[in-house]
Amino acid sequence: MRNIWEAVDGLKPALMMISVQIALASLNVMYKVAIDRGMSVSVLNAYRLIFASAFTIPLALLLERKKTPKLTWRVLFMSFFCGLFGGSLFQNLYSEGLALISATFASAVFNLIPAVTFILAVCCGYEKFNLGKAEGKAKVLGTIIGVGGAMMLTFMKGIEINIWTFHIHLLRHNNTSTSKHGSKLLGVFCGIASCFSYALWLIIQAKMSKEYPKHHSSTALMSTMGAIQSTVFALCIDRDWSQWRLHWNVRLLTAVYSGVVASGIMVIVIAWCVRMRGPLYVSVFNPLMLVIVAIAGSLMLDESLYLGSVIGTVLIVAGLYLVLWGKSKEAKKMNQLLPSDHIAQQSGAVEISVHQVSSLSKTEDDSQNKPKDDQNTLSS
Repeated sequence: MRNIWEAVDGLKPALMMISVQIALASLNVMYKVAIDRGMSVSVLNAYRLIFASAFTIPLALLLERKKTPKLTWRVLFMSFFCGLFGGSLFQNLYSEGLALISATFASAVFNLIPAVTFILAVCCGYEKFNLGKAEGKAKVLGTIIGVGGAMMLTFMKGIEINIWTFHIHLLRHNNTSTSKHGSKLLGVFCGIASCFSYALWLIIQAKMSKEYPKHHSSTALMSTMGAIQSTVFALCIDRDWSQWRLHWNVRLLTAVYSGVVASGIMVIVIAWCVRMRGPLYVSVFNPLMLVIVAIAGSLMLDESLYLGSVIGTVLIVAGLYLVLWGKSKEAKKMNQLLPSDHIAQQSGAVEISVHQVSSLSKTEDDSQNKPKDDQNTLSS
């Protein structure tokens, strides 16, 4: 029974990251529909972070009111950059790319994150190549295969596959700007820039999790910083006040869902997984979102599914498995080293305690013998 609970506990980060990718994939579809309904991208991102801040601040006060570490200027500085790279800048870049290109294409570009994160994590000392060991080769090879599969899904078409007997067309019309070559290039550029922004956030989040290890409070700080930044940006870019009006429609649903679920609950989960497994572990789950978006786009957004998409999906899953295998091997080796270190610390503590006891007994004997010596001198 104990082994079963240990296995379930070991799978907890993976299951949480799968739920994150499902939530983000559904958000991609909702974003595409809201933008098609005429909602401004910058206003939508501002509302997203405002709702996220309104959700995470009471949650942090409720759950971590007595456990929150001291808030220093260094923590505020890091939360500012977390809100910038993981909130306002990332979301505006990615949403702009999503508006200019298809949801599947934007998700495919988004899968450059594992490669970018791996390079930045190696540069910052969070990961090591370890090409001389099997787990190091598996991480590098898995990252290359995953990115290659994402690119194949994007650029290789082949035979069109019709596996659905019905389609749900959520879009009112196809944006004519997406057919322009220049708009597609701009969308790809925004997608690549968002990858670098997200990877930088994972690196900064890993450092912040060590200095401020409270996920709800750190997420609240990040959301608040991002809300301020994105609101100022939206007011400078879009001054049409009709865009800020929310009615009971898909625009309000997208704003609330993206704020509470995607930028609230899911960011808390990501922060916890970064602290438990590191930034690379979190980034390798991003290709799963591409698989889910490809299926949802084929069903709901009238996007075609090709043979290249299926082959790319298989490569993405294979690359994901290789990286996870490499990380699990490293985790097992670390767990095997910990008991020996713990025993060494215990033995050192025993030696110190024995030395202290012997020294105490010696001082007691000296103190007992001293009066006798004084009596002998007096009698003489």
